[in-house]
Amino acid sequence: MWRPFFEQYHLIIVQDGDPSRTINIPEGFDYELYNRNDINRILGPKSSCISFKDSACRCFGYLVSKKKYIYTIDDDCFVAKDPSGKEINALEQHIKNLLSPSTPHFFNTLYDPYGDGADFVRGYPFSMREGAITAVSHGLWLNIPDYDAPTQLVKPLERNSRKLDLSPKLPIFVMLSFFESCNDESMLLWLYPELIGPAMYFGLMGDGQPIGWYDDMWAGWCVKVICDHMGWGVKTGLPYIWHSKASNPFVNLRKEYNGIFWQEEAIPFFQSVTLPKECDSVQQCYKELAVLVKEKLGKVDPYFIKLADGMVTWIEAWEELNAPEGTETNAPNRKKEVTE
Repeated sequence: MWRPFFEQYHLIIVQDGDPSRTINIPEGFDYELYNRNDINRILGPKSSCISFKDSACRCFGYLVSKKKYIYTIDDDCFVAKDPSGKEINALEQHIKNLLSPSTPHFFNTLYDPYGDGADFVRGYPFSMREGAITAVSHGLWLNIPDYDAPTQLVKPLERNSRKLDLSPKLPIFVMLSFFESCNDESMLLWLYPELIGPAMYFGLMGDGQPIGWYDDMWAGWCVKVICDHMGWGVKTGLPYIWHSKASNPFVNLRKEYNGIFWQEEAIPFFQSVTLPKECDSVQQCYKELAVLVKEKLGKVDPYFIKLADGMVTWIEAWEELNAPEGTETNAPNRKKEVTE
């Protein structure tokens, strides 16, 4: 289903699990394929920051990509259709989202004032109508919802068929607080790596770790805090894709068990965290966030101390593979300081 949409793009495939397993890629695609041996070879000791046997390994693809935009998707997500039965070009919609501004500082009830058939509503401050740069476009699932294991166990047959009118007149939701990448299990996420790439780390999950399946949420929490600090926007809503496979709730519960408790401490942390004004690059913000994670969440469980170290290693790996010498990912559109 994805072939007509993916053929024109360069693919980066991160193979999780056994690196000796042969992955057969269909003809006609321009791609790079990486397994664990490649990750170890390219990153050396820094490969410790890349998770194993967990979807968090996808962030290695962000490290090695040299493209202007990155789209991430999993193998059980397929093309959705609009009410007329036409297949939705999710990639095209994501690009439109990133190329148009966001309104993170003041909510517009027509959702996307920059879309066709919409504008700013009465009372929207004219001083804010220029909007902010969009760093991340985050789509949503249809069909099988992304529930945690306890909810999945009590609602095994529940399906999501509700969606916005997919015409351009009702486009994007602009999140005002946090977004949870897991709304689509990070399977429909498009980002602008030159801006936010250094913060798009999916943490330490899976094999050898006391937690799994929180990789996308961790990335979402960190990215939203940094985008708010830098004055950038995150869009979530359109486009939709079709999620076809429900995972095993008993397996998920083993992975999520600690996270279900820890999130009750982690979310208030992210809601209240403030980064210093001196942090004027994503790398600086992420390093400072790692310090705060170790200081505040390290009291919850020693895992967060290890995670904070992984965050620092990730930034070192990013700078080694991506940042030109002597430069960092700076904010082209920092939010202006408000003075009385």
